[in-house]
Order: sequence, then structure tokens, then C-alpha cells
Amino acid sequence: MKENIEFTGSDIFPNNSFVNDKKHISICGVDLEELANTYGTPLYVYDENTIVETIKDFQESFTNELEDSVISYSTKAFSNPYVLKILNDNGMNIDVVTGGELAVAKYVKFPPEKINFHGNNKSLEELKEAINYGLGHITIDSFNEIENLRKITLESSIIQNVMIRVSPSIDPHTHLLTTTGILDSKFGFSIETGDAEKAIEKLMKIKSLNLLGLHFHLGSPIFELKPYSEAIDYVFQFAAEMRNKYGLDMKEFSPGGGFALGYQTQKKPLPISDYAKVIGESVKKGCDVHGFNIPKVILEPGRALIGRAGVSIYRIGSIKTIPGVRNYVSIDGGMGDNIRPALYGSEYSVFSVTKILENKNLLKSTISGKFCESGDVLAKDINLPDPMIDDLLVLPASGAYNLAMASNYNMQVRPAVVMLKNGSHFLIKRRESYEDLLSTSVL
Repeated sequence: MKENIEFTGSDIFPNNSFVNDKKHISICGVDLEELANTYGTPLYVYDENTIVETIKDFQESFTNELEDSVISYSTKAFSNPYVLKILNDNGMNIDVVTGGELAVAKYVKFPPEKINFHGNNKSLEELKEAINYGLGHITIDSFNEIENLRKITLESSIIQNVMIRVSPSIDPHTHLLTTTGILDSKFGFSIETGDAEKAIEKLMKIKSLNLLGLHFHLGSPIFELKPYSEAIDYVFQFAAEMRNKYGLDMKEFSPGGGFALGYQTQKKPLPISDYAKVIGESVKKGCDVHGFNIPKVILEPGRALIGRAGVSIYRIGSIKTIPGVRNYVSIDGGMGDNIRPALYGSEYSVFSVTKILENKNLLKSTISGKFCESGDVLAKDINLPDPMIDDLLVLPASGAYNLAMASNYNMQVRPAVVMLKNGSHFLIKRRESYEDLLSTSVL
């Protein structure tokens, strides 16, 4: 058999994912069974090449449409020191939403001028930490935050660059729990209610806060293009009104992120270049219609940048058949390391690591986790080739939000994380121990 055979579904795996001469799934020449046996399971595996290639795709796609554009990775999708070093080495900016995410950035000495601080309820201490580190942007999300920033900047005699997050009341047609740009949202100042105008009026009077422009984020994942164009048109019209009333100069503008990721073989996302084209055309149209110079445009991908680069590997521990009802295939992970299916109803494709080419003795299976919840299911009614105890299963497109939302429910330790680079593999996060679980307890 020839090495590196393509397989159905490889396009939602990291780049250079093939079937090797052992008939196993491999990524960049590394056998996933070898990784599972070396590091144990559950195991998360990231490919550095895929991260770098995705960064280049974003940078080139948007620069082709908007010369002055910046790609700013949303670290909430997956925050890790080694990943942030990759981002910095490849000319990226980042967004953080908590003091903890900022601490990771500070740990790797990520350039502060390339960091933007988001979040709807930043504490006074978090804002002080951000300003003391010299963050390039703080995106304001509440009236209380305006007042806190006014006090901090006046006391420290500095001028802080800020943007303001507005809500354009546009429905991106994604899941209710991941929709953020509609009227009924905890995020941003609503244009519709007049809060956005009130916030701008306040900010324009505070000399220690330099309002650079407007930001919005519709939600995620967005498989359509029209919500972006509609929201950009609306926000530019609003910006023109704010310029005429209060002198707002739109030097910078951000339509957020939300770009879709392919989790299943039958539901593919649009190319990044398609998003870039629509956003670029809409921004240029808004500037032309309302008389703005084209601003610096900041894009904020999270899942779309890191999601495909990561896979999760599990080992089957038990199989339960209920005749005429369901076959439960239970793995050694589940909602503790991937709560997305239970929380959002997210759907994944599942593959057998060592039986990827087999298409006989298929068993319709529900992949259930080991946690004590009936809702701990990662995938329902998928066909697995002759599943057996100790078989390895892999879920592609696991790089975003799985680990970011991971918990110690049932006092389960969180998985190890391995990075692949040029055919080598190494830990970027060790598996937790029972000692780690008890390290914060006081008896």
C-alpha cells in the first residue's frame, strides 16, 4: 500500500492528514495511535503548520480587499503560551476578555500594543492591569466601564486608546446561545435604544480616553455573508450621524469575527476570501456613501483560525447495545473536555483511528462520555466500523472552545495537549494530576 492515502473527511482535519501504511490516520506523518499510546487519552493534538497556514489565509485574504487590515485572534477560543508565541511570530494581534487571558499574554511577553481587551464586565482590577501593561486597545462594553476607565486614566495621567462595542440588532442566524449582535444581548451598546449614542457622547468629553472607532460582533459560527454587509451598512450610517453630532472620527473599525468552521464533512464553511470580499466591499461602500476615509479594519477570528488545527483522541471503554433502541459507545472523555454538544447541540464527525478505511460491519453508534450526565454525548447515530473496546476515536475540528470550556466535573483531570511540528511532537500542556485537583483546596 502507498503511504499518505487521502480519506473522506480529511478536509476537516489539520493539513496533511492522511492514512499511512498501517492504515491509521496520521497528521504530518505522525500516527495518531502512536500519539495516544505515548501521551495517553483523552488527548488533544494541534498542528503548527495548519495554524500558520490559516493565519496566512486570513492575512492575505483581507489585505487583498482592505490594505490596512489587522487580524486579531480571539484567545477565548484557546489560550496557550505556545500558541500565542506562534501568533506573535506570524505578525498577529490578539484579543483577551479576562485578566487570566491577559496573564497568559504577559507570560509570553506578547507586545501590549497588539492586544485588545474585550468583555462585558471587566473588573476595576482587570482594567488597571490592562492599562499598566500598556494595551493598545480597550473595547468598552458598558457605562460603568466608561466611568472606571475615566477614573483610572485621570489618576495615572495617561491617554488610553478605546473602541466602543455597539449592537446593530442584526440576526446572524446562528445558535441562540452564540448570537451576540441582536437587541436582546448582554453585549455592547444598542444603537436601536439610543445607548450607543449616549456612550459616544460621554466618551467624546473624556480627554484621557481616545475613541478610535466602533466595533460590533454578530455571533458565531456564521455561515452566511449577508449579515455582515447589513450590519456594516447600518453601523456606518450610525457612525456618520455620530460624526455630525459629536465629531466621531472613525479611524478604526471592527466587524468582529464569527467566521464559520467545518465540523462535519457535509457542512462546509465559506472560504475566508469570500468573507473578506463582502466585508471589504461593504466597508468601502460605507466610506464612499458617508464620506469617511477607509479606516484600519480589525478582524477577530477565533474558531476559524484555530479550530481545524486541533483534533481530540479518545479510547473506547465500554459498549452498550439496547436492541431496537441505541448502541452506546462510551469513551474516556466527554463533556468535561468538550461541552459544546451538550451546551449548544454542536455536531461533530467521528472517525476510527485504526479502521478508517474499513466500511464493513458498520454499527450506528452514539458516542457517550464518562461523565455522570445523560446529556454527556459527543455524537449521535454515527456509523463506526466494528467498534471494539480499546479502539481509538478521533474528532476533528476540536481546536476551538473544547479545552477553553473544559472543566473538572466529577473531579476528572483535564487532558494533555500535544503540538505537531515538522513531523515531531511535544507537550504544550501536560495532563492534570490528582494533586493539581487538590492544589487549591484548604483543609
